[in-house]
Amino acid sequence: MFQFRLMQESDIPCLLFIQSECYAAEMVEDEATIRARFCAAPAFAWVAEDAAGVCAYFVGYPSELGKVTPLGSVFSVSPAPTSMYFHDLAVARRTAGKGVGSALARFALEAAALRGFRHSSLVSVQGSAVFWRALGYEDWHGLDAAQTGNLATYAQPARYMVKALN
Repeated sequence: MFQFRLMQESDIPCLLFIQSECYAAEMVEDEATIRARFCAAPAFAWVAEDAAGVCAYFVGYPSELGKVTPLGSVFSVSPAPTSMYFHDLAVARRTAGKGVGSALARFALEAAALRGFRHSSLVSVQGSAVFWRALGYEDWHGLDAAQTGNLATYAQPARYMVKALN
């Protein structure tokens, strides 16, 4: 099967490969951005591994409800977070459809709840809203003009979604 662990800097080449398999070219983020994000919030980045190695990854950070990181930007970790922002969840083609993505998302949600976050938020892209709704996320329409502009940096249609955590 697969197991989860904190991401290590040495995993970044695997992330780049998985990202290239999963996203349209305009959504692929460069290595420098990914490295800077990892350095900004290493305690909120995990990978899933199977017998062949890294097969999925999750990258998030402590944020605030209603704040969207523009595509290609470095995370700005909130000093008073209310939401764990799920920036990226991607699964290698070789393990697609085996449940690793939803299992890794649930793992990250549990970690967020244990750390006291009240919400989890994300930008849904490439038709993934159905996946996120199955995990309890709902569209949230409370973004201000600046954050709506940040949302527009993603390939459309992009949706800002939120899940309340207990």
